[in-house]
Amino acid sequence: MLEKVLEEVKQIIEKVKREGDKALYELTEKFDKVKLDYIKVPKEKIDEAYEKVSDDLIDALEMAKENIEKFHQATSPESIRVDYGDAILGKIYVPIEKAGLYIPGGRASYPSTALMTAIPAKIAGVDKVVACTPPVKDGVNPLTLVALDLADVDEIYAVGGAQAIAAMAYGTESVEKVDKIVGPGNIYVTAAKLLVQKDVAIDMPAGPSEILIIADETANSDFIAYDCAAQLEHDPLAKAILVTISERIAEDVKRKVSELVSQGEFKIILVKDLDEAFEIANKIAPEHLSVFTKNALKMLGKVRNAGSVFLGEYSPVAAGDYASGTNHVLPTGGYARVYSGLSTETFMKHITYQMLSKEWLEKYGDVIIKIAKAEGLPLHAKSVEERLK
Repeated sequence: MLEKVLEEVKQIIEKVKREGDKALYELTEKFDKVKLDYIKVPKEKIDEAYEKVSDDLIDALEMAKENIEKFHQATSPESIRVDYGDAILGKIYVPIEKAGLYIPGGRASYPSTALMTAIPAKIAGVDKVVACTPPVKDGVNPLTLVALDLADVDEIYAVGGAQAIAAMAYGTESVEKVDKIVGPGNIYVTAAKLLVQKDVAIDMPAGPSEILIIADETANSDFIAYDCAAQLEHDPLAKAILVTISERIAEDVKRKVSELVSQGEFKIILVKDLDEAFEIANKIAPEHLSVFTKNALKMLGKVRNAGSVFLGEYSPVAAGDYASGTNHVLPTGGYARVYSGLSTETFMKHITYQMLSKEWLEKYGDVIIKIAKAEGLPLHAKSVEERLK
């Protein structure tokens, strides 16, 4: 399916590169049916958004923000320095300079994604954080505006789709060119991210949401059914898979899911034991992996491939989606084999360093010289020999 839209998206990207803001106005009217008055959202529109969102909802966003900040601060990587006496080596973490966030719209507003992408970027120390989000008839969704403002995003643009990705990748008169683009989106957004990644970094490819649940005979079938249905309500292409050793649980969940939701792809796999269940889960590498078993925490050691793991009956995926503090921007479609979810590290690069003493070079110089000569690089060897004279 992705291949079908790549050519169309390539044309959108080229148009934005050629025409800048003019293309954004035209494409927004064409795809979103919105005639924009502005691309960069004015401050007064952000202030007005607070008047349209209830105090209770703002309080909820503030509490979610606090937990997301707490977790991402605690798990942010720290620079390392190792002193061997005759040599000092280390690794320092440096933030990227400019980050672009994509906050989906269209089917719904996603203020949670605003928090999940902006907060780690700010904690990482990114100099400038900008965001694109699709406009609606009256401008950008007020809830999304409030969330982006609470997360201290520097600039917000009323642009969505592939044209938003192109704008952040190459810059226009109004949109800041960034060093890295993060955030989920539809198939057009994903295609655009894949096409621009030769010129700008991206977080990961992203597709429809998915969950895999492993359950033994002690599991609560109601909880499982609601977690499956919750993922399936995201999108007609969403997937939910139950892998269980219990026929009773399988039948219960199948009946309950069919009562709760009618869209998406739902599958049940019966296995002989939990080892087989985790083997299947690791092959699929799901975005969300939920474990409904006895001693669920001990099962974490069996997990090799997953975006995020939810252990025990009282850890719904929805908690991670909104307020527990972990990130909901996660690899899908099997990419959890090689990609991690979004974190402060997404917005950092590491630089190694060394400061070597004369004593160290005298000790290991001959090693360097021998290997350099073996590789046919005599001047590498000479750069050490000169120091050892």
